[in-house]
Amino acid sequence: MTEAIYHPPTHEIAERRKELAPAVHEAFDNFSHAVFAEGALPEKTKQLIAVAVAHVTQCPYCIKGHTRLAQRKGASPEEIMEAIWVAIEMRAGAAYAHSTLALGVMDEKPASA
Repeated sequence: MTEAIYHPPTHEIAERRKELAPAVHEAFDNFSHAVFAEGALPEKTKQLIAVAVAHVTQCPYCIKGHTRLAQRKGASPEEIMEAIWVAIEMRAGAAYAHSTLALGVMDEKPASA
């Protein structure tokens, strides 16, 4: 079976999205440009953050797109991989931290039947 899980992004899909909600599309596009513009953080740093977040949210489109953009902004393969490792640690760290919920339940006195 060679069918992809995720449909490849196409110009037609992007245009359809824009056609169905042009004002929202424009607002989102403007927001995105503002977020990734040079500011207190350099654009390269913002793209490395986006690569890490994309791995935590597990969005394949974001992973590919922001990895390409990080490269265009001058990020090295080593910097990109380190950003990914930060995401991996944070994802695992969240599971570790949330284990306190299960431990708390296990420590509760069982309710009588």
